[in-house]
Amino acid sequence: MNIKLFLHAIIKYILGVLIIGSLIFIPANSFEYWNGWLFMGLLFIPMFVAGIVLMFKNPELLKKRLNSKEKEKEQKLVLILSGIMFLTGFIIAGLNFRNKWTEIPNIVVIISAILFVLAYILYAEVLRENMYLSRTIEVQDNQKVIDTGLYSIVRHPMYAITILLFLTMPLILGSIISFLIFLVYPFIIRIRIINEEKILEQDLKGYSEYKKKVKYRLIPFLW
Repeated sequence: MNIKLFLHAIIKYILGVLIIGSLIFIPANSFEYWNGWLFMGLLFIPMFVAGIVLMFKNPELLKKRLNSKEKEKEQKLVLILSGIMFLTGFIIAGLNFRNKWTEIPNIVVIISAILFVLAYILYAEVLRENMYLSRTIEVQDNQKVIDTGLYSIVRHPMYAITILLFLTMPLILGSIISFLIFLVYPFIIRIRIINEEKILEQDLKGYSEYKKKVKYRLIPFLW
């Protein structure tokens, strides 16, 4: 086992738990925010399990997923906008619980939690299908076009799945206001996709042919 990679992964994981937990529970001013605990469990327990699996099964992919340093100007903008969205959305969710601005029926929270878990499973399937999935936009050595499984339906299944993941988050947290904030994510990811496809078409052999074969980026028959 790569000890350096393991420590890097553990440190980022703990920081993630502390930062997101702080963004949710400090504004809520209470640890009785059960939606917050539900969300933290749904987010971080599968993440921990997936990290352990990748550590032993595919440490190179784990290393790529831990790297978040973007070189492209457009992608840096995407990171900034996404960060603002998460920061604002989580803080508002905590404040919403504290001040009782809006309420979401428990059945909606439960359905959202189920959809979140299903999206997580699909996300894991995408990682299994595509070993080149880095968090940054780059073409790697010996990279090939993946056109099977979910990639035979849309060109960017991971981004389609993250839309479902991110739009269920504020509903799990019980905040309609946060949900409205997270609705900007599809527009943010559109910026990333357009820039990414430009790079892939330029640098990845066979990608232009793949675009002709699989016509839709995110949603079949729509876009």
